[in-house]
Amino acid sequence: MDEELILLDFWSSPFATRVRIALREKGVEFKSVEEDLLGTKSQLLLEMNPVHKQVPVLIHNGKPVCESTIILQYIDEVWRDEAAPLMPSDPYERANARFWADYIDRKIYSTSRLVWMGTGEVQETAKKDIIECFKLLESELGEKPFFGGNVFGFVDVSLIPISSRFYTLEKLGNFSLADECPKLVSWAKRCMERESVSKSMPDQYKIWVQRNDVIGLFFFSVVLE
Repeated sequence: MDEELILLDFWSSPFATRVRIALREKGVEFKSVEEDLLGTKSQLLLEMNPVHKQVPVLIHNGKPVCESTIILQYIDEVWRDEAAPLMPSDPYERANARFWADYIDRKIYSTSRLVWMGTGEVQETAKKDIIECFKLLESELGEKPFFGGNVFGFVDVSLIPISSRFYTLEKLGNFSLADECPKLVSWAKRCMERESVSKSMPDQYKIWVQRNDVIGLFFFSVVLE
């Protein structure tokens, strides 16, 4: 059966990046429609996501699915036979994966935003906080190649988009993630060896340039879900 699959997208959105990675992990063909989030949002976006009016939105045969973590679970359920599952089969491990994905959304992106847009003491405090957050994630990763063990999965897909911001965070915070969290940096490099990830990630230097544009100063507040 032919399926229509449209992703309302934005090139630098970490949340849209998650969806691109998940779809490519499953080998599912989709059409990416780039939204102008810094200008006029399309009528399609406003119709498909009238509550938040943000990307990503996955439109499957005319029906919208919103919020990136929900979309990831939807993709995993609908295309369960296309490739290895993103979520573990064990109920406890699934709960644990959801916990860390929630932590990433609540702590990593919100704290990164303060490094990104803050100044002075606010930025300095956020820098220390984001390093501690990354160290906690590194502790959870341990000696495993991926957060799901030997399998690239839900937590990896949730976190890897932030690595496109490592360069900017390091520049703004004047620190080295390779020094602070070497295992996490190695994990990010392993993830980038996957075609689904390398084809989906925005260029880290382009992210830095965008941040320094006048319009780019509003970037993080615009692209958050």
